[in-house]
Amino acid sequence: MTPIAIGQPVPDFELPASNGENVKLSQFRGRKVVLYFYPKDLTPTCTQEACDFRDANAEIERAGAVILGISPDPVKQHVKFAGKHGLPFLLLSDENHAVAEAFGVWQEKKLYGRTYMGIVRSTFLIDEEGVLREEWRNIRVKGHTEQVLAAVRG
Repeated sequence: MTPIAIGQPVPDFELPASNGENVKLSQFRGRKVVLYFYPKDLTPTCTQEACDFRDANAEIERAGAVILGISPDPVKQHVKFAGKHGLPFLLLSDENHAVAEAFGVWQEKKLYGRTYMGIVRSTFLIDEEGVLREEWRNIRVKGHTEQVLAAVRG
């Protein structure tokens, strides 16, 4: 399957969220969406990334966007993660990784000589009409939220 490309409409999807509801991407039409994929709740780098987005959330919202985080973790884990770190945005559970596959971020990874499938940390900016406008793949966390904020304002 070819991943969604810049300039293409993003297909609607629905996933269970940390607020206990099912959330559809189409609910956010009329607003930009910062959609970030991360490997696992409560791990050091994912926590840093979530807290960086938390700290930038007010500015991102003022610029007309909403943040949504997605990982394969179950909703129960998302609730714990969001509560522990005061995350003001929704975390979506993509346990069967269908949405991650559609974005091309579910890939083979290697760690300490072990090969496995997992999320490649990536962020996507979707415009008010539901079209993919920016993508950052295989990102480094340091300085990333500043890049995203600049694009949202751009």
